[in-house]
Amino acid sequence: MPEDQQTPAAQLPAADDVTDEAVRDEPPADEPTATITPYRDGPLIVRGDFRLVDTDGNEIDPGRKTVALCRCGKSGIKPFCDGTHKRAGFHSGSAPSRPRPAARIFQEHQG
Repeated sequence: MPEDQQTPAAQLPAADDVTDEAVRDEPPADEPTATITPYRDGPLIVRGDFRLVDTDGNEIDPGRKTVALCRCGKSGIKPFCDGTHKRAGFHSGSAPSRPRPAARIFQEHQG
């Protein structure tokens, strides 16, 4: 597939099969950039210029440039976080427990 084309949402893996491994070869979005910060035992905070779309490719308008996205799967306002992760006892670090090799290489070249 040419580098400038996105894979349509209909061709992405089924929701149960979406993992980093499954999407790693997808081309990067041809969109503005954002910063995504996973919070320990909490949501993903997305800041900056981004587009949020559902699995059918329909745009979800968050109405702002900073959002908290649910990571626990229990939110009543998915894909946004409503704080349910606290009551659900969701636990997850803010970084991978086992960094990917590319992350290590990137950190080594930063210093």
